Amino acid sequence: MLRTALLSICLALASYGSAAWLTHDFQVWTAEGARRLEVALSPVATPLVQVDGPGVARQPLAQWLADGQAVTLVDFVYTRCLTVCLALGSVYQQMQATLQAARKTDASAEHVRLLSISFDGQHDSPQLLQAYAARMGADTDVWRFVRVPDAQENQRLLAAFQVVVVPDGRGDFEHNAALLVLDQQGRLVRIFDVAEQQLALNYARYLAGRSEP
Repeated sequence: MLRTALLSICLALASYGSAAWLTHDFQVWTAEGARRLEVALSPVATPLVQVDGPGVARQPLAQWLADGQAVTLVDFVYTRCLTVCLALGSVYQQMQATLQAARKTDASAEHVRLLSISFDGQHDSPQLLQAYAARMGADTDVWRFVRVPDAQENQRLLAAFQVVVVPDGRGDFEHNAALLVLDQQGRLVRIFDVAEQQLALNYARYLAGRSEP
C-alpha cells in the first residue's frame, strides 16, 4: 500500500516536472505559444539575406530593416494564394488605413511600416509583386512588398523566423500566418496572431514612440 502510494507520488512529480519543462513553467501549452515566448525573451536577428521588390533595389534585408528609425510589421505571403494571404492582405489594408489616419496627429505612426515578404521568390518577380501591391491598394509610404530571390537564403529566413511553408503538390503552399514585429535594429521581438492585429499595431507604435527624442 505504502509502496504504491510512493510510486504514484513519484510519477506525479515526474509528470509535473516534464510538463513544466515542456511548457516553459506552464506559460505555454503549444509549439506556437513556445515560439512566441522564446522570441519575446530572446529577440531574433534578421539573417543575412538579399531582397528586392517594386521600388526596392536588391539589398540585405537586415540592413534595410535596421535603419534605427522604423519599426516594421512583417508578414509572409505569395501572390498565387487565394486563402490565408488574402486574409493577411485585408488585415494589412486595415492597418495601413489606421496608420495613414494616425500620422496626422501621432508622430510615432510615421515610424511604423508594413512589409510583406513573398516566400515564393522564384515565381513572384518584382513585376508580379508590383501588380499584387496595386490590387491590395498598398501605399508605398506605408506598405512595401519584397521577395528573397535566392532559394537557399529564402529557407534561411523562414527557418530563422520559424515560418512553416509546405508545398501542397499542386503548385500552392500550406503555411502558417502571423504578424511579426521587428524593432529598429531589425530584430524579431514579438509575434502576434492575425486576429490580434490591433495589439500588434499598438505594440509597434509603442516601440516607435519609445525611440522618439
